[in-house]
Amino acid sequence: MARLVTKATSGTTGVGAGPGPGAAAPEVLLGVEAATVRFGDRPVLDAVDLEVAEHEIVCVLGPSGSGKSTLLRAVAGLQPLDAGRVLLTGHDQAGVPAHRRGVGLMFQDHQLFPQRDVGGNVAFGLRMHGASKEQQTLRVGELLDLVGLPGAAPRAVAALSGGEQQRVALARALAPRPRLLMLDEPLGQLDRSLRERLVVELRQLFGQLGTTVLAVTHDQGEAFALADRVVVMREGRIAQSGTPLEVWQHPADEFVARFLGFDNVVDATVTGRVADTPWGKLPVPEGAPGGPGTLLVRPAGVRLVALADGLPCTVTARTFRGTHVAVHLQPEGAPRLEAACALREAPAPGDQVAVAFDAAEVVVLGESSAG
Repeated sequence: MARLVTKATSGTTGVGAGPGPGAAAPEVLLGVEAATVRFGDRPVLDAVDLEVAEHEIVCVLGPSGSGKSTLLRAVAGLQPLDAGRVLLTGHDQAGVPAHRRGVGLMFQDHQLFPQRDVGGNVAFGLRMHGASKEQQTLRVGELLDLVGLPGAAPRAVAALSGGEQQRVALARALAPRPRLLMLDEPLGQLDRSLRERLVVELRQLFGQLGTTVLAVTHDQGEAFALADRVVVMREGRIAQSGTPLEVWQHPADEFVARFLGFDNVVDATVTGRVADTPWGKLPVPEGAPGGPGTLLVRPAGVRLVALADGLPCTVTARTFRGTHVAVHLQPEGAPRLEAACALREAPAPGDQVAVAFDAAEVVVLGESSAG
């Protein structure tokens, strides 16, 4: 699997991190060096360094205002840099207009041409590149087959569903065979069940075509399902990069952990295999860094036990999450906790329970790199 590199990374190498010993490193397609964009006195991109390899799918995550869409626009040539540079296959793109960079860009709202039929939309980039009518017809047919809309060329755009419009927009972006495809919240306007199905299809399609992809999204589920590597941004900087498994298992700091939806985060002091926390003394994995720090306990690591065997808590709420029930717990005089329970075992609000903690689900977090 290809590898993304960031100088501001806090991730660790592991599964899917790159080629094995002796394998040739994949060619770097996109290089971003110290990219900086300021709106007034505020840096929206703050000296960002990023590399994306050929055939890699990279998803950039972050809250609103983190700089992820500005990064995409800067790479596309739609947003000038105040400092730094963008390179494609090693060539500096300074002064190269967007339409000459050889990249494809698909926006959240699709931006299809309502006056053109499906075939006319897909063929737009081909016409701009001087393809013949025969070439356009052949390529449009190939792409509509690929995105699951065979024979749809004569259909009116207004007659398409949201999911079908998304597929047409994707086919249009792919038609000129861009060396880099960039997606800006590509599934943001679709309902959840359709997003979940299409993200699987997109990953399969990109793998089949060998497409290099840089996508931005606020939806972590979408990013983790699509990407070879995810990049989490905060306040114009890269807070962490790594494979989805790396980032999920080892968030770099409290910001990343909370952005991923983990709420069981507290200050702690680690000594050996034990952490002193507001929830009492918790086990930590072997080799965890000692001293003061911040601790994350994943909900799966909060176990319900007999009242005499753990930390007493009151159940304040429970939420069905599909595969499990999130049980919200309030210990006396300590921050609240979330536990993940099987549906049949989930206690009801108001119940008195006790919890113990599994060291395998405890992560000692690093210090935040931004803010």
